[in-house]
Amino acid sequence: MESNVGGRDRIARGIVAVLLTVVAVKALASGRRSRAVLLGVAALGLGINAVTCFCGLNRALGIDTTTE
Repeated sequence: MESNVGGRDRIARGIVAVLLTVVAVKALASGRRSRAVLLGVAALGLGINAVTCFCGLNRALGIDTTTE
């Protein structure tokens, strides 16, 4: 896999992943399981993007933020 996520994009994805995780935990605590699962999956996806520096959607759209 060739890196296509870098710089500010990577940091933003990491921050949003953490925020989504917090909201997912709050949703789970309030009994909203469906919302918690969706938010958790989104957080996991963004977290993986931030850690691996690769995004399949960026690749499909031809976006490369590693040169920022």
